[in-house]
Amino acid sequence: MSDTDGLFDPPSEPVEAAGADSFRAPISGAPLAVRMRPASLGEVVGQQHLLGEGAPLRRLVEGSGAASVLLYGPPGTGKTTLASLISQSTGRRFEALSALSAGVKDVRAVIDLARRRLTAGEQTVLFIDEVHRFSKTQQDALLAAVENRIVLLVGATTENPSFSVVSPLLSRSLVLQLQPLTEDNIRTLLARALSDERGYGGTYTISDDAIEHIVRIAGGDARRSLTALEAAAESSLDGDITLELVEASVDKAAVRYDRGGDQHYDVTSAFIKSIRGSDVDAALHYLARMITAGEDPRFIARRLVVHASEDIGMADPMALQTASAAAQAVQMIGMPEAKLALAQATIHLATAPKSGSVVAALGAAMADVAAGKAGAVPPHLRDGHYAGAAKLGNAQGYKYPHDDPDGVLPQQYPPDELVGVDYYQPTEHGSERGLAIRIGKLRRIIRGR
Repeated sequence: MSDTDGLFDPPSEPVEAAGADSFRAPISGAPLAVRMRPASLGEVVGQQHLLGEGAPLRRLVEGSGAASVLLYGPPGTGKTTLASLISQSTGRRFEALSALSAGVKDVRAVIDLARRRLTAGEQTVLFIDEVHRFSKTQQDALLAAVENRIVLLVGATTENPSFSVVSPLLSRSLVLQLQPLTEDNIRTLLARALSDERGYGGTYTISDDAIEHIVRIAGGDARRSLTALEAAAESSLDGDITLELVEASVDKAAVRYDRGGDQHYDVTSAFIKSIRGSDVDAALHYLARMITAGEDPRFIARRLVVHASEDIGMADPMALQTASAAAQAVQMIGMPEAKLALAQATIHLATAPKSGSVVAALGAAMADVAAGKAGAVPPHLRDGHYAGAAKLGNAQGYKYPHDDPDGVLPQQYPPDELVGVDYYQPTEHGSERGLAIRIGKLRRIIRGR
């Protein structure tokens, strides 16, 4: 668990006690990130693509929208804050559940409470944090209440809802993607925390390089930036916050990565595409992110092995051997030592000449098979190691290539309808440049041209 987990999470009181007031008035002594949560739309920093005039989220916050929403974005981008603002601006009652602890019983209890309120003219905003962790049964329990607007659902998730939210609920909600805060956004938040009475009210001064260090390690996460500032302030003995103080108070930047979510797929995709694009430095960056986040090294090794054939192939036949050796190293010695083998394989693959000819060749061959081009095996190539094979004409007339000084003879190998088809097309990259010449000669001899 990171040092910022839960700082913007909804309170854990029972359903009936969790109202919007708990968001508007944090108790004295609450973490800085909680005290500095925006109390109005004007205090929200970032997300202007969703909060501009007429935008769906702005309409909801201002009370003129009625659709349920799924707020999807990285940690610390304001999902919980925006949910509470929606409730405040419309005067609706606010109920909060966390998918980490709530069950179907809790969901139904909130819906029953919302239904009773509705008969009295009160509407309810139901905020569900980590909604992607709800089971299908829990999500199904929400459908009727969302469709009939018994509750206005505001779900928050760090994962792409398309992968984790059931289709009926997805189709009944607006999916709004929040972006990581920019560096300027983080600077604005830090300046506000230092000057605002809810924060430090001007009691601390901070050096420019200390600010920039916090901005850098925040990674677009508001909570992380405010938590880093708070840790440094608590360590300051004279009211000055220096770079050295910040570095001593905060270990390292957050790595946004969920082995089961879309960050896993996004980082893996970027890793492979960087190798394919021959950007060794970017490839090493994404490898480091996966290793730091605790990705299974066997998964990384498998991707490297696949990539060696998929995007390099015969342009550098040694690439597959290097990737396979790295996979074997992972099995034999494990982490952390195996990370060096993964790095070596990454560097080899990223800097190797590239060719997609293996993929293209197999794809073309499989397409022909799928199209029904799978004729009879030529008789002379059939198995002749059983009684009666010769009477059927099997293996008769087969020419043994080693009987020829060059080791290659004119002979038909494919079915009749595929004679003369060239599946493998070598590129001019790396080893394939010379291979293209050799294959041309082989085809001419085999086909008797």
